[in-house]
This record gives sequence, C-alpha cells and structure tokens, in this order.
Amino acid sequence: MFASTFVFWGLAFTKARTDRVFHYITAAITLVASIAYFTMGSNLGFTPIAVEYMRTNPKVSGHYREIFYVRYIDWFITTPLLLMDLLLTAGLPWPTILYTILMDWVMIITGLVGALVVSNYKWAYFTFGCVALLFIIYNVGWVANNHAKAIGADVHRTFLICGVWTLALWCLYPIAWGLCEGGNVISPDSEAVFYGILDLLAKPVFGALLIWGHRGIDPNRLGIHIRDYDEAPALGEKHRGATGGVGNGAHYDNGAAGTVGTGTTYPATAAPLASDRV
Repeated sequence: MFASTFVFWGLAFTKARTDRVFHYITAAITLVASIAYFTMGSNLGFTPIAVEYMRTNPKVSGHYREIFYVRYIDWFITTPLLLMDLLLTAGLPWPTILYTILMDWVMIITGLVGALVVSNYKWAYFTFGCVALLFIIYNVGWVANNHAKAIGADVHRTFLICGVWTLALWCLYPIAWGLCEGGNVISPDSEAVFYGILDLLAKPVFGALLIWGHRGIDPNRLGIHIRDYDEAPALGEKHRGATGGVGNGAHYDNGAAGTVGTGTTYPATAAPLASDRV
C-alpha cells in the first residue's frame, strides 16, 4: 500500500498541476489504507464483541471476537474517494456523485453497526448495507456507464475496466462480512487475509488500472477544469470583465443597455436611479 502511494505521487508530477486530480485521489486511497493496515498489523484498532454464534472450531471458539473498527474507518474514507475516481471518469454530475457517496456511507456504517451488534439485529443492518450496495451498483453499472460511453471510446474503455473490476470485488465484501463479523465462521486471522486480498485488489491494483487508463485522457473532456494560478482567465471570464459586470450585479453591454442586480433593465439613454442600485 505504501509503495503504491509513492508511485501514484511520483506519476502525478509527470502531469501538469491542473491534471493531477486522479493521481491525488488515488494516492489518498492507498495512503489511508496503509495507515489502517499498519494499525491492524500492530494489533490495534479493534474491540472485543460477544459472539452470537458459538462455534466448536478451536480457531473461532470462545465468547468474544475481535472486531477491527479501524477497517471501517478506512472504508469510510477510501471508498468515497474510489467512487469519485470512477464517477469523475464517467463525467457524472455532482448531485449524482454526492448521492452515491451518501449511499456508500450508509453501506459502511450499517456494516460497522451490524458487526458491533450482539443479536440477530445485525442481519437487519447487513440487509440495509446490501440495499445501499445495490444502489451503488446501479449508479456505477448503468448511469455512469452511459455517461462514459457518451464521452468517447477511450473514456468508456477505462471506465468499463475499472468499474467492472470494482463492482466484482465489492460484491465479495458482503460474503466476507457474513463469514467473519456476521457468522463467526472463519477466524480473525483468516478474516485479515480475506479482507487484505480484497483491499489489495480494490485499491492499489484498481489505482494502477485507472491511472494507466487516464494517461491520454484530458480532464477537460470529463467536465473537470482546474485553473492554475499562472493560467490566463477563461474566455467567458474575459467577456464578463469586458462587458462591465461588477460586484453589485450591474452589467452594461457596449453602452446599449444596463442591467442592475434587481433585475431591472434600463435603456442606454437612461441611467438607473441611485435608489435602484444594490
């Protein structure tokens, strides 16, 4: 995880500052995950929870099971960033992106609550999380896919590879949860291996696929324009300045007419009254 973070950072410096958004988001994903795995590797970030299902297998026998809440903190931060990578690639509008992230948070939080609950109610929270996952699958697999297809073949190819990869892996997480925190079927050590492989594929490998796919894609095509400090104002900004737009909402177009922030339009021969100015 740490190594991939430095690779993504390094690749970011091969791009202009305004074109590094995907590199920075992807590096942030692996950085947070690295800290989480350092914590779990140090045997920290967990709490013992009484198990609902007692097993005879000595590896999972006992009255308590370790629940690594730090893993959910990791997911709460990194999975929205991962979705941003995907949905920005597809050129989705911000309201759709934000609502998808909200559903992602619902999925993660209900998973954590279910893991901490010591009763059959945990499966109700598991169901809530699965419903949220279905919404995410629809938005990524259908809505975002159509957006990416409309932008161009290269964008759609990159989105399709990363999107299918992500959704296939995310569908395995509920299975892992059911075997680990939910059903107490496999031991915490096996749980760490199961989740670790999934996270390795879902974060560094995903990031490598995404950055490789974006190597020839201009972010402006995706509706992302970030202005650098030494960049000249855009044409629209120059036009607004030339036509007399000022902070109080007044606008004058070549002396032909004046429009004030109140919504009143005045002919060129008549100036607005002082009382009308805002």
